[in-house]
Amino acid sequence: MGSDCGPGGSQSRAVWCAHVDGWTTLHTNCDQAQRPSNQRNCFRVCDWHKDLYDWKLGAWNECVPVSARTFGAPRPFTCSGGEEGIQTREVACILKSDGSPAEDAICEYFEPKPRLEQACLIPCPQDCVVSEYSPWTSCSKTCGTGLRNRVRSVLVPPLFGGTVCPNLTEFQSCKPGPCTGPEGMYSLRVGTWSPCALTPARTTRQVKRRKGKGPGLREKTGVKDPETRELIQKKRTRNRLNRQESPFWDIQVGYQTREVTCIHRNGSTVGRKDLPLTVQSCLLPKDCQVTEWGDWGSCSKTCVDPESPRGKRTRVRQVLQFPVGEGAECPPLEESESCEPQGNGVPPCATYTWRTTEWSDCRVDLLLSQQDRRRSNLTGLCGGGLQTREVYCVQANAEVGRPASRPVENKRCKGPIPNRSQLCQIPCPIDCEVSPWGAWGLCTFENCDDQAGKKGFKLRKRQITNEPTGGPGNCPHLVEAVPCDEPSCYDWRMLGLDQCIPDDEKPCGSGTQLAEVQCVSSNGEEVDRNLCSSSSPPEPVSCEVPCSRDCVLSDWTPWSTCSQTCSSKTIEGKQMRTRSILAYNAGEGGSLCPNSSALQEVRNCNEHACTVYHWQTGPWGPCTEDPSSSSLNTSTSFRASSNIQGLCSMGMQTRKVICVRVNVGQVPPKKCPDGPRPSTLRPCQLPCKKDCIVTPFSDWTPCPVTCDTGTRTQSRKRLIIQLPSNGGQECPEVLEEERDCEVLKVCPGFRWKTHKWRKCQLVPWFLRQDSPGAQETCGPGLQTRAVSCRQLDGTQADITECLKFAKAMPAITQHCQLPCQDDCQLTNWSKFSSCTADCVGVRTRKRALIGRSKKKDKCKNTQMYPLSETQYCPCDKYNAQPVGNWSDCILPEGGRVESILGMKVQGDIKECGQGYRYQAMVCYDQDNRLVETSRCNSHGYIEEACIIPCPSDCKLSEWSNWSRCSKSCGSGVKVRSKWLREKPYNGGRPCPKLDHINQVYEVVPCQSDCNQYVWVAEPWSVWKVSNVDLKENCGEGVQTRKVRCMLNTIDGPSEPVEDYLCDPEEMPLGARESRLPCPEDCVLNDWGPWSRCSLVRAAPTSGSNWSTCQLSPNAVCGSGIKTRMLDCVRSDGKSVDIKFCEELKLEKKWQMNISCVVECPVNCQLSEWSVWSECSQTCGLEGKMWRRRSVVQSSQGDGRPCPSQMEQWKPCPVRPCYRWQYSSWSECRVESVVCGHGMRYRNLSCFVSDGSSDGEGSQVDEELCSSLELAVDGDKQIRLKEACILPCPGECYLMEWSDWSSCVSICVKGAGVDFGSVQVRSRAVLAQEPENLQLCPDQAWESQPCTGGECYEYKWFSSVRPNSTRPYIWCQRSDGLNVTGGCPPMNPPTDNSSCDPPCLMPKSFCSEAGICMCEEGFTEVLSSAGQLDQCAPIPILEIPTAGDKKGDVKTSRAINPTQPTTIQPGRTGRTWYLQPYGPDGKLKMWVYGVAAGAFVLLIFIVSMIYLPPTFLCDICEMCHLSCLIS
Repeated sequence: MGSDCGPGGSQSRAVWCAHVDGWTTLHTNCDQAQRPSNQRNCFRVCDWHKDLYDWKLGAWNECVPVSARTFGAPRPFTCSGGEEGIQTREVACILKSDGSPAEDAICEYFEPKPRLEQACLIPCPQDCVVSEYSPWTSCSKTCGTGLRNRVRSVLVPPLFGGTVCPNLTEFQSCKPGPCTGPEGMYSLRVGTWSPCALTPARTTRQVKRRKGKGPGLREKTGVKDPETRELIQKKRTRNRLNRQESPFWDIQVGYQTREVTCIHRNGSTVGRKDLPLTVQSCLLPKDCQVTEWGDWGSCSKTCVDPESPRGKRTRVRQVLQFPVGEGAECPPLEESESCEPQGNGVPPCATYTWRTTEWSDCRVDLLLSQQDRRRSNLTGLCGGGLQTREVYCVQANAEVGRPASRPVENKRCKGPIPNRSQLCQIPCPIDCEVSPWGAWGLCTFENCDDQAGKKGFKLRKRQITNEPTGGPGNCPHLVEAVPCDEPSCYDWRMLGLDQCIPDDEKPCGSGTQLAEVQCVSSNGEEVDRNLCSSSSPPEPVSCEVPCSRDCVLSDWTPWSTCSQTCSSKTIEGKQMRTRSILAYNAGEGGSLCPNSSALQEVRNCNEHACTVYHWQTGPWGPCTEDPSSSSLNTSTSFRASSNIQGLCSMGMQTRKVICVRVNVGQVPPKKCPDGPRPSTLRPCQLPCKKDCIVTPFSDWTPCPVTCDTGTRTQSRKRLIIQLPSNGGQECPEVLEEERDCEVLKVCPGFRWKTHKWRKCQLVPWFLRQDSPGAQETCGPGLQTRAVSCRQLDGTQADITECLKFAKAMPAITQHCQLPCQDDCQLTNWSKFSSCTADCVGVRTRKRALIGRSKKKDKCKNTQMYPLSETQYCPCDKYNAQPVGNWSDCILPEGGRVESILGMKVQGDIKECGQGYRYQAMVCYDQDNRLVETSRCNSHGYIEEACIIPCPSDCKLSEWSNWSRCSKSCGSGVKVRSKWLREKPYNGGRPCPKLDHINQVYEVVPCQSDCNQYVWVAEPWSVWKVSNVDLKENCGEGVQTRKVRCMLNTIDGPSEPVEDYLCDPEEMPLGARESRLPCPEDCVLNDWGPWSRCSLVRAAPTSGSNWSTCQLSPNAVCGSGIKTRMLDCVRSDGKSVDIKFCEELKLEKKWQMNISCVVECPVNCQLSEWSVWSECSQTCGLEGKMWRRRSVVQSSQGDGRPCPSQMEQWKPCPVRPCYRWQYSSWSECRVESVVCGHGMRYRNLSCFVSDGSSDGEGSQVDEELCSSLELAVDGDKQIRLKEACILPCPGECYLMEWSDWSSCVSICVKGAGVDFGSVQVRSRAVLAQEPENLQLCPDQAWESQPCTGGECYEYKWFSSVRPNSTRPYIWCQRSDGLNVTGGCPPMNPPTDNSSCDPPCLMPKSFCSEAGICMCEEGFTEVLSSAGQLDQCAPIPILEIPTAGDKKGDVKTSRAINPTQPTTIQPGRTGRTWYLQPYGPDGKLKMWVYGVAAGAFVLLIFIVSMIYLPPTFLCDICEMCHLSCLIS
């Protein structure tokens, strides 16, 4: 800062003298007195000045037309939407601290100077628009000459310089008839009441009299008994306490007077001395007085909340003096302001967040369709499922560290609600798959290491081809045993026979074949030959090499498959081998061929008994603690973060193992071999224990604060957020508690208590003793009473509580009447006697005369003072009838669809079944007034059963059987299908995508073993030689054999199948032609099999197409696999056995399995129905209640879609609409006189209606409105009386205010320009005497802004009147209302005759002659050019005659300025009138002169009618006119 900133600096500039042509000259050539300064002080601005100085912006000035700022520019004649203008404002730089002005350069240093001008829009002038005239009133007099009036009201006020309002009243003289007697010319008029004043001090005489009265009375009525005196004193004290001389009211009764004057018809005042002076009691006005404001209360926000940092605090003030009489009302007693919590240690506000319980177990049944649920067995489901959880709200920053937080109301949590359901996966168990049984092995010992005894077993085995879930323990038995004798652990296996070698080295003849053998173990494995030394190897087999002339036989075929797997008494296994004749013997010397039976051999096989044994295992038992395990299985109370269970320690599992004989059952264990016996014990891991976790109890629900009778309870609940498992602590049984609410000792609420009325207080006698008929001890007065505040139980309360919570304060004063001696005094009416039944008999009430009234004759007049009243007993007849539409079909509470298992299914959100729909009932009494429905013995509804149709899912057939594999060798496909049985309806699950014949297919690849089906050929038949040589039996011949396709098993071909299953290319020949060798020919046996190729060529393997996503049979959706098969393909494209590719060790580069997902069909899940809303209307016929639900989970896949109905409604019970309503104002009442200032009154009545906008309602007993706040249309200021003026006879006066007009928008329709909305009301003038018109007040109007105004257009309309050729032209508003004003002045419609220039002036029209003329009642005013300038109204003068019924139309003019919101008084725009009557009511002299002239004119016209036509023509010729004589 320092001296470098702020004021005190200087600025300099160069100043020189210059010639007018611009060149520089000497300073002496310029006037030195006018030389500008070359230096000035300046303010040096620094950055810190920014906080000290700022621009001060003035208000925008009035919008000035742009044309007005341009000299000579004409303003546009037409206005469309508005006129462009400019408005300015003042902008100055100031010092913020005191507002003192500063140099603009300081503020400009920090911020540019704001603009000084801006464009604006000046609205077009809005002319005043008035309604049509009302009908003419009746004549103001019944005789003589009076006036009739008709009035209209202002609809739109003049704005923005528009045309002022025209006259709202038209007068027309009327004369019902001559008066038979003198007219009353004078009347008494009362003035307004004077302000209320205190009564002056009493005179000494009155005080003495008062003092003299007191002691005497007391002594006269005194009681000497001290006990009685004490009781009287206590009663007085109690009454004084009840009276509560409240400090809040200072009530003083005063008096007020009003003047009475004598008024002439012409308005002049006549002085009289005998005029009465009226006086009445009144309350001295007291303004409300309040204390100073109290201290501010604490801030409602006691914590730090970033989203809503501010709270509210309030302060109050007390009432010292309530308003009395016409005193000013009390100002607000409470005010509030925003605030923030103060202090350093303000805690953060409670924040709330959603919490969830743990997910429930995964359930697949929630995803099943209706068709799937009807299956009897729903166990073992797996795959995709659904799991749910509960969501609740907790305070986020409370109870930190606890495992569970206390739940609070859900409405406190904001933001999205966490998902209450999610998809899950139950792993599908993998079934064990095993290979076919292998061949029976050798008879072997149970244990080759212990070969004691001679008992042995033959075993056969199978392998696990697919490992199951849970390990191989879940597979069926893999070993079967058959007992046998003579077991051995090792034996010789013959591989084949060597070539037959004849004995003795002969070339042919008998010989032997040596067996080729190997030593094998019981498992079939080759072992050292020495292990078989205990048994002798197979002996050489004898054979024969045929000589040249011998019969030649083929070798034996291999032994066929054994016909039985075992032997018994009834069955035994057989196998066979055959050979055939290759060449017949040649004559003698050669060995003969054997017969056919010798060509086959049969032997027994599988001679072991059919007693097969195997070990059978039971399921593994539960994992139990192993006592030897060191780690303990402790429970856990933490919430698992995932579904994976923690593992705590090792345990043991056991299972049962028994020996079973096939088709028999359990046998002793010794029947089964010990070697393959499964184990009965295995280790396992124990899952950790999980304890149940519950939240703390929520807070108790609040008790109702009302004092209604009945049981009132409050409840609290807690939620399970983790279920126990694995032996953890169980959950508590009680999750919800309920208790009765405490009975309120004091019902909350306040009420006003009124105390007894005090004595009626009269105006002092010395003030009213001059009033005619006044008496000292009687007459009208005022009485007051005390009012106090009580609680509902009657205890005293502060009066401010009643001001806040109680109804309107009762009146503390009322007018009263002290009866005079001559008045008749009666008791109050008794209650009506009771009726025995409605509509039967009568009921009465009575009253009686009291005091001296009993003896007065006038009081005994029962016509004037009836002592009893009789009325028929009320005939209450009610009728009920339905009203409104039927509601939606609503199911009973809890009517959700349930599954077959009897439990609620989360996915079944579509409610259906029988429900009810409701229609409201309305009850009317005999007067067609709405009453409570209970009067008609109705609960308010008609119920009707209805049906919500249940959804039906798409139904398909069961899967068909799989087709055969499309290929018999290698990979193919197999197919199964479902077809449509029933389409979905009523919102059921949709069908999957179907083909054109409504089927859905599943295609999977399949693999056919190339050796699965083999051709089996029987031996060749005997040769059939074609050329039979009986001697040699040789030569060309044919052999046949049967070839069949058979299913190949591990034991060989088993059963024949269809031929197409075998490869046709490999089918052996069924017949052959060859030559049967003759003697001496070389004989060959059949070709053996081909040897293995030393160089094999094979094409690489190839993969088939992927299958559809395959699920487990018990799964609905979720994870699955797609598979494809691998083919071994030969170079020519033919699929061959996979072993060929395996032997070549070809690369398997294709993936055979991939994971896939089938989308789960999740049904749409909805929330529960909400509770029914409050009624849309508190009363009436059209109230509705709604309940809603929301989508919790949208449908997925083929799940059931969400229903369209997300909300339901039903009618509310019809309740009558009661309201307070004013009656119409009474006529203005002026006591004892004819006119002047008086009062008018209206009643406040209770009305009932049906709540419709057009329902007027009917009046009912006020008790029915007792529960309502005392207000009319929201206005709590109840006004039942108001001052008014009753005009005196002959007086010209203003009518009452008209109703407010409809809200009108000041706009240009279609142009988007709107200058706000306004409504207006007006007061028109009414006149009674023609001579008093000059004394009439000005008409008045006032306007106020409003909202929602309608934008109207105004157009000219015209039509031709009946029996007239003159067009009738009028202006009409776009809502159809005929108005005056608003239409454009230059475009009124014209008739077919064209006027040039056109007739543009108001009240003008184009005549048939093409001349602009004025309408009837107006005269033409021409311009200097002879054109119509305006149409002026014509004042028509009446010539009063007895038979003349024509009226004199006069117009009262009043001109209003354009300000829209004030009443405009004044005399501006007055017009002179012709007054035919003088002040005395007689005709003026000039009237007689005018009448005489008119009479002469009439005689002239009559004489002209009777002159001959020729005379008329002469006159016409004199006037240069043509004469036409008919």
